[in-house]
Amino acid sequence: MAIQIKKDLCIGCEMCLSSCPYPGAIIMADGVAVITDKCVECGACVDSCSTEAIEFEAAKREAGTKLDEYKGVWVFIEHRKNKIANVALELLGEGRKLADQLGQELAGVLIGNEVSDLAKDCFAYGADKVYHVDGAVYTHYATGPYTTAFSQLIKAFKPNIVLFGATHDGRDFAARVAVRVYTGLTADCTELSIDPETKLLQQTRPAFGGNIMATILTPDHRPQMATVRPNVMKKLMPDYGKSGEIIRFEAAVTAGDLLYQIKEVVEHTAKTINLEEADIIVSGGRGIGGPENYYLIEELAEVLGGAAGASRAVVDAGWVPHYRQVGQTGKTVAPKLYIACGISGAIQHLAGMQTSDFIIAINKDPEAPIFKVANLGICADLHKALPYLKERFKALLEK
Repeated sequence: MAIQIKKDLCIGCEMCLSSCPYPGAIIMADGVAVITDKCVECGACVDSCSTEAIEFEAAKREAGTKLDEYKGVWVFIEHRKNKIANVALELLGEGRKLADQLGQELAGVLIGNEVSDLAKDCFAYGADKVYHVDGAVYTHYATGPYTTAFSQLIKAFKPNIVLFGATHDGRDFAARVAVRVYTGLTADCTELSIDPETKLLQQTRPAFGGNIMATILTPDHRPQMATVRPNVMKKLMPDYGKSGEIIRFEAAVTAGDLLYQIKEVVEHTAKTINLEEADIIVSGGRGIGGPENYYLIEELAEVLGGAAGASRAVVDAGWVPHYRQVGQTGKTVAPKLYIACGISGAIQHLAGMQTSDFIIAINKDPEAPIFKVANLGICADLHKALPYLKERFKALLEK
């Protein structure tokens, strides 16, 4: 057990019991706190102890430091409705490149209930192995069971690199997993590479509001962990002739891991389309003039069956909500068609959309940087151009 109670220092104040999120992980016996086998070593009790009777840091420093024991690249296979999320397929492609450079194996980690059929997709998109954790408790994503299962997998098989999608689920439990296995985590990466000399994973992400790109290393602990933004990596062409090894793992999930229960999943249909999933995106920048003109962006997007986006300047000005923001500090997108309207083309915005298949820029400034990355540039006043384009597209689509 990594957490120890110093009985001579414990005064029986029970503050550690109050701070522990796992029922039964700490109990009182003869006026002294006792750690039970329900403890998941999260460390929440440490700061609550005023007498420093809880010893944790020594074990924490030693965990994950025997670097030679850690091999392989792992990708968390996020899925919903028996379909693998695009970001997981993208990460399998990136993971394949990293694994090949290291001369190591690539594995997918598949957690769920009766989802073993998804293993064939993992192999088709590059995995050599699939670690499969199966059970009814994993029917819907839940923080506790997923965190415990993944942490136990890491401790049992010791991967060198672990990648998660920077999605709601990935962000929710990747950090918790990192704490459980005593390693670091770099969030929202936009680029990954292997240093040719040290063989360390170089994890690049925007910092200081997207004004610089920081490359982060994890030299002293394993695994090296990162969450990666959707749509910044490219999927491999699938090969369904490939097969691999499925390793089934029984995780010791307890009642203490079930911090909440999901009673029902309610599907909500919104008029807007998720930017990360849209094939066509029309985005507006400060050039639209004000929030009262954003309808021009929305109307063209609706005619084209696409999503309406925005630059950071528009979001910061409060003209549209943050979920519409495209760029380093917003969504990273890669649609088939991206139409930038009144957007100058700051590097932070370009980093979020420049992998789009085809880019059209509309701006009345002929020197706007956006034209340098656009496949087609229209030097015009968007207030005149957008209504014209909307009517032309509408007429063409009605034929």
